[in-house]
Amino acid sequence: MFVLNEEELLQQLKSEIHKEQAFRALITLYKERLYWHIRNIVKSHDDADDVLQNTFIKIFKNINNFKGDSKLYSWMYRIATNESITFINKNAKRLQISTEQAQKLAVNNLASDVYFEGNEIQLKLQQAIATLPDKQQMVFNMKYFQDLKYKEMADILKTSEGALKASYHIAVKKIETYLTQD
Repeated sequence: MFVLNEEELLQQLKSEIHKEQAFRALITLYKERLYWHIRNIVKSHDDADDVLQNTFIKIFKNINNFKGDSKLYSWMYRIATNESITFINKNAKRLQISTEQAQKLAVNNLASDVYFEGNEIQLKLQQAIATLPDKQQMVFNMKYFQDLKYKEMADILKTSEGALKASYHIAVKKIETYLTQD
């Protein structure tokens, strides 16, 4: 199946005849980008795989509710973001700790994660990111690791570009401070 554009893909996704084939194409197109977005939030490869699977299930079940107010990719990113946050919150509740503690625990477990290919500096960067409030973490990860434009981030996070620029700037300053203290 050759998909020309997002509009055509959407039509096929909403068609009972083509839905499964179109959904396979959608997964092929977006699974890697969504995986890394999720991985930057939940940290663990195995957890990211689980959240990615839940994300695609939710997309499949809710594709007919997509109104087209934003790009399909932005809508899927928002679902991936919400699924990631839900995962972290459930994990924190299960462990009876705060979400901040759950995030720090996930970062601390990175060193023993066989799928983490980073060095000491990258681990320290992840530790610095984990000290940020949730929204700043999200904005920093989307801008720094995924190089998203502020416009795309505004669509995904449903906030203004100015607010995102301010959040990113503050996050960078906090990370610089964290990395230079010793």
